[in-house]
Amino acid sequence: MDNYAIFQTGGKQYRAKIGDVLKVEKLKGDGRVEFDNVMMIGDKVGEPLITGAKVIGEILEQKRADKILVFKKKRRHNYRRTKGHRQHITVVKITEIKA
Repeated sequence: MDNYAIFQTGGKQYRAKIGDVLKVEKLKGDGRVEFDNVMMIGDKVGEPLITGAKVIGEILEQKRADKILVFKKKRRHNYRRTKGHRQHITVVKITEIKA
């Protein structure tokens, strides 16, 4: 078995080893989840994906990330706007990597 895998979900790429806990974009469901878009496992690189490879994880919780502040300002025009945003995320524990 290889050390780590790089997979894609939610428009982002993640590096994962067995036992890692990742915060990914919100996924539907609960329990077990499979990621099919595996780009790399150890030294094996796909072009662009590795066919038949999967990263399997367990959903721990659905929550919202920390708040980020968006601040707009135009100098010398007395224009200031502040907005906050909290992204919905899913916390996943990686349980298995299949090549």
